Amino acid sequence: MRELRPDVWHWQSPHPDWDEEQWWPELVSSYGIDVGGDFLLFDPLSVPDELRDRATAVVLTAPYHERDAHRLGLPVHTPPADTWEDWVEKFGVDPDRVRGMESEDLAWLRAGEGEGHFHAPGAWPFGMNAYAGREDNDLVLWLPSINAIVTGDSLADFGDGLDIQLGGRTHVTRDDVVRQLRPLLDLPVELVLPAHGEPTDRAALERVLS
Repeated sequence: MRELRPDVWHWQSPHPDWDEEQWWPELVSSYGIDVGGDFLLFDPLSVPDELRDRATAVVLTAPYHERDAHRLGLPVHTPPADTWEDWVEKFGVDPDRVRGMESEDLAWLRAGEGEGHFHAPGAWPFGMNAYAGREDNDLVLWLPSINAIVTGDSLADFGDGLDIQLGGRTHVTRDDVVRQLRPLLDLPVELVLPAHGEPTDRAALERVLS
């Protein structure tokens, strides 16, 4: 665990679902950030005890980043899980194969086994603003109190540097996602905090989105 700036903490942990067939590295990133009155855990996995004791809420950049959210027992702020209609649109799946199915992501939260708050892109609690990436539930979160963005899989480093990641989606192109996220360049972003990869800076963001 390391402190990137006062009360902005980063650590990496091996993902329990990782195996050698995955296209992404085994270590994933989590963050603990003081936003003034609240201490938030972003995409948390294997949270250090000293941060867990301070935490007031969990924030997810994507529903499939639930990681340790259930076990922590804190309020969870997250985009909603995919519906079967989303799978058809995003991946070109045959509707007859998935009609009526439900995602396993955050099923416990949807069933009422915790305090869940589901949000779309736009204004979020804690003074944050969410930008849609490759889809409306894979987000980039702008934290103006620290001039930082926390990024889901749309903007991640899977071993070759920060870049746009489509993850098999067929409904968008790389250029589409770049256009979606280019407004981030109008913000005074200093820190880029990806859920996959090491923290980086504005120069890396500009390289991807320019």
